[in-house]
Amino acid sequence: MPTTPKTTTAKGQKYDGFTEEERDAMKERAKELKTSARRGAKADTESEVLAKIAEMPESDRVIAERLHAVIKASAPTLTPKLWYGMPAYARDGKMICFFQSAAKFKARYATLGFSDAANLDDGAMWPASYALTELTADVEARIAALLKQALS
Repeated sequence: MPTTPKTTTAKGQKYDGFTEEERDAMKERAKELKTSARRGAKADTESEVLAKIAEMPESDRVIAERLHAVIKASAPTLTPKLWYGMPAYARDGKMICFFQSAAKFKARYATLGFSDAANLDDGAMWPASYALTELTADVEARIAALLKQALS
């Protein structure tokens, strides 16, 4: 049976499609779907989100905890849940926004992302993902405004 040749990256590492971190995220998502189907829609998913945040390295945990509080205060209709092993916030079962820790994908910054279900449309092009290095009062106010627009 023929095999697909592996390519070599610039650092000389083998690459076969997905990184280890991406494969881990997909496995977490499959586990989330299985758990969700087993327990039904009425489960307390916020405790799972808070537990996942507690597992994060301190730099990501501080941002994720504060972001969770900002989202809960600014958009109380959103339901916290896990999405690919990361905190996410949904309305009527559709994910609106999510947090991606820097450590999970070995990135230099954490990310706040919005799905296409978020009403952030602004012409022919608009940002759907934001780098987060810290949450200042100004950043929190911007996030609250984005959430208000996303849910409008």
